[in-house]
Amino acid sequence: MNITVLTYGSRGDVQPFLPLSLGLMERGHDVILAAPPRFETLVEEYGIAFSPLAGDPEDLSRRFNNAGYNFIKQVREMISHAVEIGVEMLRKTEEACRDADLIVHTFAHAVGAHTLAREKNIPDIHIQTFPMFAPTGEYPNVTMPDLKLRALNRLTHVASKKITWWTSTFGFEQVRCRAGLPKRRLYFPFDDDPLRPPTPILCAWSPSVLPPSRDWNANVHVTGYCFLDLNTSYQPPRELQNFLEAGKHPVCVSFGSMVNRNAEKIDQIVREALKQTGQRGIILSGWGRVSQPSSNDLLYLDAAPHEWLLPRCMMVIHHGGAGTTSAGLRAGIPNIVIPFTADQPFWGRRVHAVGAGPRPILVKNLSVGNLAQAIAEAESKALRQRAKSIGQKIRNEDGARHAVSLIESHISNWRNFKV
Repeated sequence: MNITVLTYGSRGDVQPFLPLSLGLMERGHDVILAAPPRFETLVEEYGIAFSPLAGDPEDLSRRFNNAGYNFIKQVREMISHAVEIGVEMLRKTEEACRDADLIVHTFAHAVGAHTLAREKNIPDIHIQTFPMFAPTGEYPNVTMPDLKLRALNRLTHVASKKITWWTSTFGFEQVRCRAGLPKRRLYFPFDDDPLRPPTPILCAWSPSVLPPSRDWNANVHVTGYCFLDLNTSYQPPRELQNFLEAGKHPVCVSFGSMVNRNAEKIDQIVREALKQTGQRGIILSGWGRVSQPSSNDLLYLDAAPHEWLLPRCMMVIHHGGAGTTSAGLRAGIPNIVIPFTADQPFWGRRVHAVGAGPRPILVKNLSVGNLAQAIAEAESKALRQRAKSIGQKIRNEDGARHAVSLIESHISNWRNFKV
């Protein structure tokens, strides 16, 4: 079967689909992974066919960081970014799916990919790294605080589905008018339709971190995180190896894809908090590109594989992106989450709820004092033991294999349904 996987965003939005693609290929399927152009080398080095989409997710990160925790601003920036790249994105998406027998899509592609699958009369599957489109009263939509009442929490999910539909149709109409494209009927993948089996939602996180909700329908599944096998051939740069060997385990600081206008100030706070608590630190600059001269206690690097580095660290401070959160928890070390925007506060709350880290500190509230306090809390024996236990559970899961099994089950159900 020809399968096209559509994803968009930072590395954390792309990397989970590498082991998924490899798992599908092992089962004899032909896979095309479509993602932003900057990830072409990453995808192709695993022998996976790559199809470039439009746009640069770094621009979207900058927009989200400027919007902060304001949901309305987040939606506005997302629409603006989508409209700007819309014509090219439509063309690239259709090109990637030209020969597809199945389309696997993520949040950014939900409406467009499902509509294309309907037009081609083929099945589709939705995979997400944060909970969307499956209403529950157990927690709110990822952009909202916990409203404590089940009815109110559930309402935020229902509202987010409506907003996703409205923004998708509004954005497409703007793109269509600008480009002179013909009218097109759009479809929402999670509306009931007697002519199609329900589109499955595969939740690519560990049930140890966020269990399945008892409110969900049978088409929603928690698979576990999708991780690549540990790269035993990785050779760290000499400066990293020397730093690790020169003293006690360091604190890793990784804000990944965050492009924040206050990056220099955040870096100063982190460095001072590490100094006050007597910690050594490895700071991964990521898209923020903040760098300082290294010393005996601080090492600045552009990036390093989380799966290799984090088990060699005593704790990790990060922004709460789904990918970095999964890597931090898998390593079995305490996680201190400093959310910047989007779903990050949600994952910060989950890390604290399962006992793998202190309460998250919103980046707008970050100070030397509260970060130093969080570092001290993360050093406690009880928290370290809980983080270690969570890490062991996650390492025992095989989310990619589970997801492949569910995908093939849906293919079988689809074929039987269409007979």
